[in-house]
Amino acid sequence: MRFYNGPHQHWCGIDLHARTMYVCILDSQGEALVHKNLRACPEELLAAIAPYREGLVVAVECIYTWYWLADLCAREGIAFVLGHALYMKAIHGGKAKNDRIDALKIAMLLRGGMLPQAYAYPAGMRATRDLLRRRLHLVRKRGQLLAHIQMTAQQYNLPPLGKRIAYPANREGVAKHFEDRTVRKSIALDLALVERYDALLRDLELDLVRQARQHDPQAFALLRTIPGVGKVLALTILYEVHDVRRFDRVQEFASYARLVKCAKELVRSRDRRSKRCNATTAATPRSDGRRSSLDGRGAHRCWAACLVDGGCHRMPHRE
Repeated sequence: MRFYNGPHQHWCGIDLHARTMYVCILDSQGEALVHKNLRACPEELLAAIAPYREGLVVAVECIYTWYWLADLCAREGIAFVLGHALYMKAIHGGKAKNDRIDALKIAMLLRGGMLPQAYAYPAGMRATRDLLRRRLHLVRKRGQLLAHIQMTAQQYNLPPLGKRIAYPANREGVAKHFEDRTVRKSIALDLALVERYDALLRDLELDLVRQARQHDPQAFALLRTIPGVGKVLALTILYEVHDVRRFDRVQEFASYARLVKCAKELVRSRDRRSKRCNATTAATPRSDGRRSSLDGRGAHRCWAACLVDGGCHRMPHRE
């Protein structure tokens, strides 16, 4: 866990929502200079913070609406801190909770050097990262359709379908495997959707590779040289990690990738992986429905070490 403790004259905590935001600005004495509710628009925020722009830092909790605020602060030259939502809840959680209190607590944590930081992903590659995450959603939907076909065969105690139906060449005649006309219709629907997902994923992966070769061709090529790292896993590491030098040690990167056991005292499940990290790097299914060849925890630690200590430390540093 990292805490932000930069020197400033004014500290601004924002409880941000989709259409509104509660803004609280503290001075060096801890007095609230601004504490009011605003519409979530750049003009109102800039007007509210205008008298306190000198030495100002803005902090917001890491929820889905933070993109525009981070981009605004970057354009205006205002220091911006993204708070880690889970750790912030552990620090300032209480019975009394509303927008006014939350904004004040964010500002107080920021002023006291106790605001746990999340990584504010820069705008340049952020949209592509989100598109890559959307691909993961499509792969899971496709996997659900394939699983439904298999479970339907088991439901009627039919013989195994034979070859893996994740591959298009093995799907011919699958619907005829079922005697009931309505069941065949259901399976045909599943197969039609799977074929559509196949086409969408092929086009999407080609586009993602083209963008990766524009954003950071050297890092993408270096990642592909790691044994067991294919196209999709290289894309995932490139866009989820962004700048590997934000991790001081291999252990930090391994924890970020959900490769560290989460030891919980007084709880039986000591061997469960930590959830306080990046879920996308933990499991990257391939478009053919299988998991990556680097699904073993030891193998993942291998490429984690390669990234931090090996060749990919030459990934360009981005501010």
